[in-house]
Amino acid sequence: MITVLLLMTAGTVLGWFIHKRKKILKVSSELTNWAIYLLLFLLGVSVGTNEKILNNFSQIGWQAISITLFAVAGSILTSWLTYIIFFKKNEG
Repeated sequence: MITVLLLMTAGTVLGWFIHKRKKILKVSSELTNWAIYLLLFLLGVSVGTNEKILNNFSQIGWQAISITLFAVAGSILTSWLTYIIFFKKNEG
């Protein structure tokens, strides 16, 4: 956990120093996207090779769908409330 926190802190400090260099930020954004794609692919490979997950896929699928739906609904509700409370201008 300390390693993760140190890496996040180092990245934040580095980002603060280079935040005005648009070319570096563009390259960083592209590299971040490709790193996420790679991680998602490797996660899929990991799931596809796990017998326990594959044997219980139907039960896990319904749980995943319900968790996803509730997470999306909660995010929408929180975003809406945040907009109403902090950003909506008082209408006369």
